[in-house]
Amino acid sequence: MTIKEAIKERHMVRQYTDKTIPTDIVESLNARITENNIKYNLHLALVVGNSDGIGSMAKLLLSKTVNNYIVLAGVDAPNLDEKLGYCGADLILYAQTLGLNTWWVGGMFNGKGALKNLNNKDVCVNGVIAIGYGKTQGVPHKSKTAAEISRYNGKTPQWFVDGVDALLYAPTALNKQPYVVSGDGNKVSISAGNGHFSGIDLGIGKYHFEVGAGKENFEWI
Repeated sequence: MTIKEAIKERHMVRQYTDKTIPTDIVESLNARITENNIKYNLHLALVVGNSDGIGSMAKLLLSKTVNNYIVLAGVDAPNLDEKLGYCGADLILYAQTLGLNTWWVGGMFNGKGALKNLNNKDVCVNGVIAIGYGKTQGVPHKSKTAAEISRYNGKTPQWFVDGVDALLYAPTALNKQPYVVSGDGNKVSISAGNGHFSGIDLGIGKYHFEVGAGKENFEWI
């Protein structure tokens, strides 16, 4: 399965089996995490065998069986959330290609618990992603239409259509899909509202659009 194929296959999963993630897959995930950390100067980390970064409310109401997660962390900066969203999107889709399921926990995470698993304690933990083998594969979420979130000046090229299509599969806070995407020639702009999770949503959205459209076909403005 490719990353592009994973966009349509991946759905939120909140209930997991107790199956252990094999060592070779853990190594693959850690390698991908290291690549993202180096490229974007982040402190992402995979935690296996405990759920201390999952908030008590999430455990109680939704996901008592989660025993692995990815910490989304980095040095505080204006664009930190966008970078975490972008790299987090890469990791959940990569995990899908490895046969794993994920749940972007959102606001119901335990930052102090997650921080215990990081070597650098002077970073901001701004989210976690539960990961493992789901009891189900999840279901598609209700989606807006391309016309509701996008516009293009002139005849719309296929790469823009494909980018918007991929964007509509992006996970967002409360499934609000707050995106507005505009294209003109090979220039594209995107916004994701101004809510608490808008930075994360923006990064996720940019990643999805790039995978669908192909980064070689446009540039962000």
